[in-house]
Amino acid sequence: MEPGEAITAEIDPGKNLEILFQTIGETDENGDVKVFFELNGQPRVIRVPNRAIKAQTKARPKADPANPAHIGAPMPGVIASVTAALGQKVKTGDLLLTIEAMKMETGIHADRDGVVKALHVSAGSQVDAKDLMIEIE
Repeated sequence: MEPGEAITAEIDPGKNLEILFQTIGETDENGDVKVFFELNGQPRVIRVPNRAIKAQTKARPKADPANPAHIGAPMPGVIASVTAALGQKVKTGDLLLTIEAMKMETGIHADRDGVVKALHVSAGSQVDAKDLMIEIE
């Protein structure tokens, strides 16, 4: 659709939605854009993936639940801080990082002794559930 273009979508017999496309915002760092439109005269904004950009962005690897060396994100959120360092020796219970979701922080602790083999996130990184964050060998 072009800005200013309107369409009518029938959702049930006799029930129509009038959709007026207004504009598209800039692509953000996650490859999403905001789409501004009116639905039956009411202003609306939704966030959708920009397919042209998403194709170029690399998806984070997922943690393998069968691999005890993988530590995955328990929920979607933002990495608030990373206390572990590459090559650091950790013991069971050591704090590795904190993840923030819905204004609450959750500490991610080592579940066993080992050495940090890889860090896949940094402070400020956005993660989805089950994204691979840290590998411990």
